[in-house]
Amino acid sequence: MTSHPASASAVAVDSPKVNDYTGFAEAYAADNETNLLNAHYERPAMLDLAGDVAGRRILDVGCGAGPLSAALRDRGALVSGFDASSGMVELARRRLGDDADLRVADLGSPLPYADDTFDDVMASLVLHYLKDWAPALSELRRVLKPGGRMIASVEHPFAMNLMHRQAGREAEYNYFDTTNWTDEWTMGGRSALMSRWHRPLHAMTDAFTTAGFRITVISEPASDPAARELFPEAIAATPRFLCFLFFVLEADRAVSGG
Repeated sequence: MTSHPASASAVAVDSPKVNDYTGFAEAYAADNETNLLNAHYERPAMLDLAGDVAGRRILDVGCGAGPLSAALRDRGALVSGFDASSGMVELARRRLGDDADLRVADLGSPLPYADDTFDDVMASLVLHYLKDWAPALSELRRVLKPGGRMIASVEHPFAMNLMHRQAGREAEYNYFDTTNWTDEWTMGGRSALMSRWHRPLHAMTDAFTTAGFRITVISEPASDPAARELFPEAIAATPRFLCFLFFVLEADRAVSGG
């Protein structure tokens, strides 16, 4: 659900104090709805990679306030979603209706879905909140049908490196380490500490293949064409920018769930 890699420092923060999306759910959802990086870069890229989803059963992982779920449903998908934030799930329910299959659940813990349930899993800007990807990927592989797809976006592994180099803080950061970064986000007058885990590209790909996925696409897309008119100054300065990295993964048919 993250918006963008903001300025960060390597500060250890107790997990109950961080990533409290419920505390600023309304403000975050409003920003996410129209901003450049989510509404006109990340979400269109995820939908483009998903392609024709009509009739497909899809799990929206870290669904937030439900904008991706709504877009998939509009395209004919049968969508379920979950998020660790009860506040975000409540906003998603307002958008999608009381009959929508939306749950509060924690990625990395056992998920409340049967084996081989979904054709696709959409993991939109959620994996980088986890230190250890193995339990989460195992569960997502379990609930996917053999041959099903996981479409995932994460903070680009080189973006943090580039940010520190531009700020002259190379000594604080090693691209090849798996590192926790926390920073404070302020939206709508509400602030929250956000904690994410950087890992190098090879650590990501190793985690995917170990969990039983075959990597079919790695993408660094351009922004939505509409962004040129809506954000002319930002796009003029950086028509293509290093922010998120996208994967399409196929659940290996040789690996059984459970």
